[in-house]
Amino acid sequence: MTALGGYAMTAITALTAQNTEGVFGVHPVPADFIVEQMRLVLRDIGADAVKLGMLHDAAVIDAVADTLLAEAPGVPLVVDPVMISKGGAALLDPAASVTLKRRLPIIATIMTPNIPEAEALSGLTIGDLDEMRHAAAMLLTLGGETILLKGGHLEGDEVTDILATADGLIEMTSPRIDTVHTHGTGCTLASAIATGLAQGLALEPAVRRARAYVREAIASAPGFGRGHGPLNHIHPLAPYMLGGAS
Repeated sequence: MTALGGYAMTAITALTAQNTEGVFGVHPVPADFIVEQMRLVLRDIGADAVKLGMLHDAAVIDAVADTLLAEAPGVPLVVDPVMISKGGAALLDPAASVTLKRRLPIIATIMTPNIPEAEALSGLTIGDLDEMRHAAAMLLTLGGETILLKGGHLEGDEVTDILATADGLIEMTSPRIDTVHTHGTGCTLASAIATGLAQGLALEPAVRRARAYVREAIASAPGFGRGHGPLNHIHPLAPYMLGGAS
């Protein structure tokens, strides 16, 4: 968000013990303390857009949704339905998936599931582009305005993301970058979209700018760690600082 000219204010929902090889522990933050973090910032500085990431159980999902409806009505909301980590660790209590589907899509400006998350939300199996199209359209029926279904988990030399709205589907295709350094791409993309919406961009331009930002962040990743390494988030500010692609 900072790299794209926004000012990020974070309410911590959980502490994780993790590195590039996986998530090894999660320490939840109590729902009432999450709400306190949100209220204090929203009542002081306010927000031009909100992005949701890891909400680990039903109580937290309900608390966050209630707080946003009360403290930030009408503010654009980007929901990254974080359910599974890059390494496959569960980041959402399975019992909370019903609450997520019930509370978040209807207040979201855009939801940004990857394929495993879209399968969990829709109950469908997604193995190709046609099945992505079907799933993206189906996810709109949960009540959200827009779905960005990310296609990075499919095989192939190209990656296609599908932006689904009531007006139809828009496909955005780019050459695949051959790298393992993709830690946090979903969070980064959702945060970049939220920054664009906060700055007054329309939804499609905000998504396209965010995709371009993430692609360069992947391409210039510093190559840290033995697993899925981090991106180069600061490439618009100081691309020389992390030394370019590995």
